[in-house]
Amino acid sequence: MTTTTRHRALGDHTWQDQAVCSPTEYNPVDPETFFPGPEEADKITTAKALCAQCPVARICLDAALETGDTHGIRGGLTEEEREPLHARINDRLDYSRVNAVLAGRDISVTKAERHAVVLAGYRQGVPVDRLARLLKITPEHALKLYRETRRAIRHRQIAEEAARTASTDHGTASTDLTRNDFGTAA
Repeated sequence: MTTTTRHRALGDHTWQDQAVCSPTEYNPVDPETFFPGPEEADKITTAKALCAQCPVARICLDAALETGDTHGIRGGLTEEEREPLHARINDRLDYSRVNAVLAGRDISVTKAERHAVVLAGYRQGVPVDRLARLLKITPEHALKLYRETRRAIRHRQIAEEAARTASTDHGTASTDLTRNDFGTAA
C-alpha cells in the first residue's frame, strides 16, 4: 500500500475545512480546547486526542512551523513540543517536498529543501527558466545557483580524487629521501 504525502500549497487554507477541530453544526468543538493553559492537562489530552483522529494533522503541523505559529496545539503538538522543531525548520529536508516542487507544485520549502531542488534540477537537466519559475526567482539568480552547484560538485569530485590518490600513494611512498628529492635552492 502506498501513501501519498499531501503538501499545503502556498496560501492554501482549504485543508482547514477537513480539520477535526473545525466546529460545525454536527461537530461542536470548542476552539478554546486547543489553547489550554500550562496547568490544563485535561484540555491538552482532549486536544491531542482530537488531533490524533485528524486527516490533516500533518498539514496543520507544517503550517504552524512554516508560519512561525507558536500558540496553541497544532498538529497534535503543544507549544513546548513544537519549540525545537521551530528552531530547526530551515534544516528540514523532506524529499517528497523537493519532488513536489520539481513537479510544479507551489509549496513552502525550507532553505535545505531549496538547495536540494537546485541540486536535483541541475542533475536532471531542468532548464534555468523552469528552475526560476519553480523557485520564484529571476533566471539570472537561477543561473547563478546552477553555477554554484556545478562548482560545488566539481570541488567535491576533486577532493574525493585527491583523497583516493593520497590513500593509494601513502602505502607506496618511499621514506628514503635524497638531496635530489628537495630540488635546488634559488
